[in-house]
Amino acid sequence: MEAIILAGGKAERLGDAAAGKPKALVEIVRRPLIHFQVARLQQAGVTRVIVSCADGQGTAFEGLSSLGVELVVAEEPEPLGRGGGLRFAAAFRQDGGPVFALNGDELSDLDLAAMLAQHETAGAAATVAVAPLVSGFGVVDVDDSEWITGFREAPRLPFWVSCGVYVLGRETIERLPERGDHERSTFPQLAREGRLRAFKHEGVWLTVNTPKELRVARGFVEANPEWPS
Repeated sequence: MEAIILAGGKAERLGDAAAGKPKALVEIVRRPLIHFQVARLQQAGVTRVIVSCADGQGTAFEGLSSLGVELVVAEEPEPLGRGGGLRFAAAFRQDGGPVFALNGDELSDLDLAAMLAQHETAGAAATVAVAPLVSGFGVVDVDDSEWITGFREAPRLPFWVSCGVYVLGRETIERLPERGDHERSTFPQLAREGRLRAFKHEGVWLTVNTPKELRVARGFVEANPEWPS
């Protein structure tokens, strides 16, 4: 089983906290973020990981020989977007079967093996891990007469959001854009055709895009030193 990790982002929102590194290499308690992702992938049987990174950053990833998988670096010759990056990296695969793909700035305890099993059972072209949307603000309940009836702090909303983790079949890989975002092109097309499956995840899902989110991720790992085992 193979996987693709998208690690071509510039980490601009992390600012000085990134120390000039791609987000996937930012340290989370003495280990790079990619370490935790690879550990989860290994638990699902992945033995070969392709890292899609920006031109000139490949050397930084090639030094991660201690992660326990075959690590292949795919340097994008120019920024291709997430969908283009996936398509470019997919050319480095050795297996023609389904492949895991994930953003390089996520931490989660997603059950990847169960996700793959659901994908294969459903016969989907692609499967997207989705998580409940929790409001970043407190919510004010207002009735039809404009009287406030209550307050709710950061409630769960009746929507799902993409976790940036996928299982992609061969058909989907062939339909990825050469440039741009697959969630604005390929995935909407598959959804209209009834070929796109959701895998609901309600466990840990942390994004690492800002200094605040980085602090949250570090705090979580410090409180759970054995994670993700």
